[in-house]
Amino acid sequence: MEICGNEEALQKVDTALFCLSLDDFPIKDFVHLSHTMLHGDGANRWYDKSFNLIIAKDGTAGINFEHSWGDGVAVLRFQNEVFKDSTKVPAVSPQSQPASVDSSRAVQKLDFKLNDALKAGITKAKQKFDASVESLSIDMIQFHEGGKELLKQKKVSPDAVVQLAFQMAFLRQYNQTVATYESCSTAAFKHGRTETIRPASIHTKKCSEAFVRELSKHSTEELQKLIVECSKYHGRLTKEAAMGQGFDRHLFGLRYLAQSKGIALPDFYQDQAYARLNYNIISTSTLVSPAVQLGGFGPVVPDGYGVGYQVHDDWIGCNVSSYPTRNGKEFLQCIHKSLENIFSVLKGKKVGS
Repeated sequence: MEICGNEEALQKVDTALFCLSLDDFPIKDFVHLSHTMLHGDGANRWYDKSFNLIIAKDGTAGINFEHSWGDGVAVLRFQNEVFKDSTKVPAVSPQSQPASVDSSRAVQKLDFKLNDALKAGITKAKQKFDASVESLSIDMIQFHEGGKELLKQKKVSPDAVVQLAFQMAFLRQYNQTVATYESCSTAAFKHGRTETIRPASIHTKKCSEAFVRELSKHSTEELQKLIVECSKYHGRLTKEAAMGQGFDRHLFGLRYLAQSKGIALPDFYQDQAYARLNYNIISTSTLVSPAVQLGGFGPVVPDGYGVGYQVHDDWIGCNVSSYPTRNGKEFLQCIHKSLENIFSVLKGKKVGS
């Protein structure tokens, strides 16, 4: 593009702090909202920018952010500030008069010079983009039979319970346990980014099998104990990850150093178990804030699920993305059933299979 004389226009895009995308349509529902903020039609987004601030015709706003420079914690901080300012001390209101600014001078259209090769490349990229978007499904549920308050009252970790529900759901749907990823912020450290929590453990496997395969063999008290075990272990993993005691980033750092220095990778990295561990079929992330209605992302592998979730005081929200090899709607039904069973057991009720 630079060869065709677009250097100046590209420089302006490159030096901009972020991209403001104005969509000329209202948002229909949460699924439409998710698709719009996650990908849109690709025509008025610049995905390589630090973030795209997207505003629909009805004023619904969202952020699509590029992940290499930072994480959800930083973006959420920005979002919270914008939400607070725009709701508590708004600079404009429906009664505001238009500013006396000549917009033709304040706003400048960037014209790109395109030759036939560039036009063909753009057409091909758009076709590829459309095909990828076409194959992406997004589904969601809201579970209203309890949330953070009840779980804390029962002395179990809300995050552990939701992660356990994902494990139970996958076992119910596919009769197996797979590599699972949960993001944990290491912002306690200077330049800290994230570490991985590994929610699939021997404890969640044992508990999931009891609920899914052997429900009639266990008393309510036994099932409660299994949930508490999962909660304790998950709490330990979370603390370790947050304080830099996880293993994923450590192993990644060593692998990266070996590769950058041209050293042969140790056998450990060639092991099939290491490859499977890093093929995360269930990838999960959570952020809760009054400024956020929902959040989500695409699956990180072709046959995976991208799970964005929020645990509120009295309800739990879950947003799942998938490609055609997986059935996201069915997975969510299994999550809902798992949450129902877990909450019933914690309330001391007998669960029917």
